[in-house]
Amino acid sequence: MNDDCILVVDDEARMRKLIKDFLKVKGFSILEAEDGEKAIQVFKENEKNISLILLDVMMPKLDGWSVLRQIRQSSKVPIIMLTARGEEQDELFGFELGVDEYISKPFSPKILVARVEAILKRTRGDKREIKDFGGIEIDKEGRTVSIDGKQIELSLREYELLTYLIENKNIALSRDKILNNVWNYDYYGDSRTIDSHIKKIRHKLGKKGKYIKTIRGIGYKFEIK
Repeated sequence: MNDDCILVVDDEARMRKLIKDFLKVKGFSILEAEDGEKAIQVFKENEKNISLILLDVMMPKLDGWSVLRQIRQSSKVPIIMLTARGEEQDELFGFELGVDEYISKPFSPKILVARVEAILKRTRGDKREIKDFGGIEIDKEGRTVSIDGKQIELSLREYELLTYLIENKNIALSRDKILNNVWNYDYYGDSRTIDSHIKKIRHKLGKKGKYIKTIRGIGYKFEIK
């Protein structure tokens, strides 16, 4: 399973199901829209989570070109246009509007999935993976933490403790388990050292510090509510 979410936009239910079935085999999660207006709505509601859009051209209410124009006003998310047309002029028009790939119907679902994977790999080539957890942004490559876009200073141990809690969000973690996984098995100190680190992390997180819950008699849990 991967973390990529694909928005599939096509007015034909059978076509959406075909594409969805092939993408799910590869571990993608899928959002759907049956017309252009719905596509804009779904995109706005899930913009941060959508990795790529498969967008049909000929649709009711709002065609693919109009959807493309609106999305490109605020986002560079990769877009593959799907169309029954195969004329060169249409393809050039699509590229001018900011299409990343152009596939004419009928197409091989396996080839479509291969194109999706290739585009995602290419677009990530120069982009770090930064994940957002309720306004706490983790850049694992740079080993940095930001709060609503502003970087905060954490010691290595504080960083490792925070990321461990986040990676196990909604799970109550005992102090011993935290010690074993963050301080490693060769640490024989007082488990209460975790408490002092948690206190410092909460202070540095400011209002976001409330996401680290104290579980009486057990330890801690990272939970966003």
